[in-house]
Amino acid sequence: MADTPSAQAIIAGGCFWCTEAVFRQCVGVTEVESGYIGGTVPHPTYKQVCAGDTGHAEAIRITYDPSALSYGDLLDIFMATHDPTQLNRQGNDIGTQYRSAIFPLDDAQRAEAAAAIARAQAERSAPIVTSVEGPAEWFPAEDYHQDYWDGEGQRNPYCLAVIPPKLAKLHKGFGGKVKG
Repeated sequence: MADTPSAQAIIAGGCFWCTEAVFRQCVGVTEVESGYIGGTVPHPTYKQVCAGDTGHAEAIRITYDPSALSYGDLLDIFMATHDPTQLNRQGNDIGTQYRSAIFPLDDAQRAEAAAAIARAQAERSAPIVTSVEGPAEWFPAEDYHQDYWDGEGQRNPYCLAVIPPKLAKLHKGFGGKVKG
């Protein structure tokens, strides 16, 4: 039996703990890695990125089966589970490291990113500020950031306040795209 073909997507929508928690629950997703992208400092640390001086965004790299979840569906989930109208912030997280951004890995993803932004804009009166960036180098975050919600996150008051509403949006709007 042949291996299932996989694809990757990189998105930034505020705190990577929060976006990681959403996409770990999506059908077809086989891996979600938190990391940093879009900055100027090689191999940045969490402390450097949080200071806001490196230009990186907290982001996630999603590995998924495109026959189970299309890139367009993935972007629609992304747009619905964070606020793409907030410039350089998500809630109380403020700074360019928390920007809403899509980092396409090829021209087809770049075109689909523009289409997803247009779909999201059609549903909102406030302007979408999600940027389409890259190409840019990916840097995995430190180990303790990986799979954070399923570990430390469920004891972290910040995560307990932010992640459940995002998961509720996922389940309400994309129930057919949620793992059983």
